Amino acid sequence: MKKTLTDIQVKGKRVLMRADFNVPLDGKGKITDDSRIVAALPSIKYILENGGKLILMSHLGRPKGEYNPELSLTPVADRLSVLLKKNVKKMDDCIGEDVEDAVNNMSEGDVILLENLRFHKEEKKNDPEFAKQLASLGEIFVEDAFGTCHRAHASTVGVTEYLPSVAGFLVQKEIEYFEKVTRDPDKPFCLMLGGAKVADKIPVIENMLDKIDFLLIGGAMAYTFLKTRLKGVGDSRVEDDMEDTVNKIFELASANNVSIFLPKDHVVAKEIKANAKRKIVKEHIPDGWIGLDIGPETVKSYEAILKESKTIVWNGPMGLFEMKPFSVGTRELAKFISKLDATTVIGGGDTAAAVNQLKLGNKMSHMSTGGGASLEYLEGKVLPGIAALNDK
Repeated sequence: MKKTLTDIQVKGKRVLMRADFNVPLDGKGKITDDSRIVAALPSIKYILENGGKLILMSHLGRPKGEYNPELSLTPVADRLSVLLKKNVKKMDDCIGEDVEDAVNNMSEGDVILLENLRFHKEEKKNDPEFAKQLASLGEIFVEDAFGTCHRAHASTVGVTEYLPSVAGFLVQKEIEYFEKVTRDPDKPFCLMLGGAKVADKIPVIENMLDKIDFLLIGGAMAYTFLKTRLKGVGDSRVEDDMEDTVNKIFELASANNVSIFLPKDHVVAKEIKANAKRKIVKEHIPDGWIGLDIGPETVKSYEAILKESKTIVWNGPMGLFEMKPFSVGTRELAKFISKLDATTVIGGGDTAAAVNQLKLGNKMSHMSTGGGASLEYLEGKVLPGIAALNDK
């Protein structure tokens, strides 16, 4: 087990915390969704209430190692000041004399937010000198940005070489849920996968096959699976180079007594447009039509399996949920899962966005804050940002 915030004394200490404030902006500097900032509040408040001096750092967007005023963390500092009801001092850089002076003049309960880490190309390169400069600002390092734990960057791994390093409450919760579902899940265990690409999900399936009982597949990746079962897929997206791999998955599933379920009916259209003429077809999609969502019969059959499950892990939407006419499958299953008495873990990224859009996040056992990081956990990979933390 990794050390967490409650295993250390923060009173009077400078606490350097890596948060994930990579929030969506509207182009005019307005934050359109502050859920990532809100997710960091438990750790932030704990440090402040216990007399720590808090130095926050994060990246925002992809500035490619150069200063870009549109990707400044100023809107985050403004939002944080409102949420914390106290002034959050925002620096113009994340290293340098001005930053050092400000940090040295902090009192207990003060908060400073450093400027976007990725304005320095050294951040992504995990440059030791850059990591050392960041680390010199704190006496303790707290990792609370699960969304970047799968990246070995200066602010996630580099700083741990120089400071005692612990998990914040957000990362602690992610570790607890992913350890539970990958090592000791309550059975029956259902893994539900959607999204566009089969290739993205194969390592997850391979790693989880000896742990799960049911595998439900939706999204565009379902059509490659259906094609290998000789079903008509019309003009739906298919990854022909993945067919051998998919056939192997069926063999492995059968060897592990895992039942794979594929869509029985589909919402189809002739073009990918919200106002396109659409219809529901049974298992064979006619030529000229594209499968864009699972149909009502599939929703019912998937609900029956989910109802039997004690653990549910869901990664990837069931259809093109960004377009309302093709979001029904994802919406219906999200609503259904939210009412079940089971451990429900929602992978980050698009799936979390879909569940949050429906305001069902608080009805799930755990909503992951990291798309890539949660996938890599399910693939059985070691996340460098977590491995670098001190053990209890």
